[in-house]
Amino acid sequence: MSKNQSSNASIMKRLEGKVALITGGASGIGECTARLFVKHGAKVIIADIQDELGQSICDEIRDANALCYVHCDVKLEADVENAVNFAVAKHGKLDIMFSNAGTGGRIDAAIQETDYDNFRHVFDVNVFGSLACAKHAARVMIPAKKGSIIFTASTAAVTNGDTPYSYLASKHAVVGLAKNLGVEMGKHGIRANCISPFGVATPMLMSGLGMKDKGKVEEFVCEIANLKGVVLEAEDVAEAAMFLGSDESKYISGINLVIDGGYSTTNVAPREALNKLFS
Repeated sequence: MSKNQSSNASIMKRLEGKVALITGGASGIGECTARLFVKHGAKVIIADIQDELGQSICDEIRDANALCYVHCDVKLEADVENAVNFAVAKHGKLDIMFSNAGTGGRIDAAIQETDYDNFRHVFDVNVFGSLACAKHAARVMIPAKKGSIIFTASTAAVTNGDTPYSYLASKHAVVGLAKNLGVEMGKHGIRANCISPFGVATPMLMSGLGMKDKGKVEEFVCEIANLKGVVLEAEDVAEAAMFLGSDESKYISGINLVIDGGYSTTNVAPREALNKLFS
């Protein structure tokens, strides 16, 4: 193999030798990330409650050393603890924790419609689940003095309006958790970061919108998006997770990487007012 070929091979395997645990890894962003991580040399454990879906991905890959599945309901700390222990028992370490499992809950756009049971459920999955992932990832990463903990948040954490209170509040909490964790874990050589994507046509978003046609969901998202001519896909978010999990981001911690095509920096109210004025 030539020097250039060797260099290209190393570039292609950006996560070579790393062990990653991905919650919510059986579908959507998590599934895309699991596939991408394996492609780039990582040993991946999918942790999810969708047992058949998770196992089917492993059966497709057909490499139990590269990809395996463990049942994990992130609302239950014991399940998260078990998933982390499974990763360490199988591979001897944990380099990347991608706390990605989440739920949108039921829509409660008006404060008067807020249902407390739904609010608690969303927080149990999105916030408590993230906390449990952070706690047990830190447990095994601190002795190793290295590691990357990544959370899936949302543009709901950096924008306001037209988002269910439960979901919006939970994602604000996840970003706060990640930033605080980045401060605490710095002395141990561990990084903590968030990814906040705009609308991606995942099963969760499609269900939340009550739409079964992925193409229609993408059309809707593109219509309200700031950046035109491109579609945000799960693979784009997976690429961001790979960057934050790799050594390429070795000095990046405590950030919320917003992937929204500038949506959160816009204010459409003046334009809409002008359109009404001159229509």
